[in-house]
Amino acid sequence: MQLLKGESAFWANKMKLVSGNFEWGDKYFAASVSESRLPFVRRYIDNQQAHHGKRSFREEFEAFAKGIGYDGQDME
Repeated sequence: MQLLKGESAFWANKMKLVSGNFEWGDKYFAASVSESRLPFVRRYIDNQQAHHGKRSFREEFEAFAKGIGYDGQDME
């Protein structure tokens, strides 16, 4: 996993996919997205610090999981 995180962060920074420097957090979640949603994802990442000031990671994840029909049974 460390290699995947390192290589993907290197690539994201090389391609300047987000403003500033992309870094993985201690906790992370990865998902694929269609190319048509990239502008939305970039805005989300750029505003992530302010966004998570309003909602915790857990609240964000639970809303996401509910949206895709995941019940979280194996989370804890």
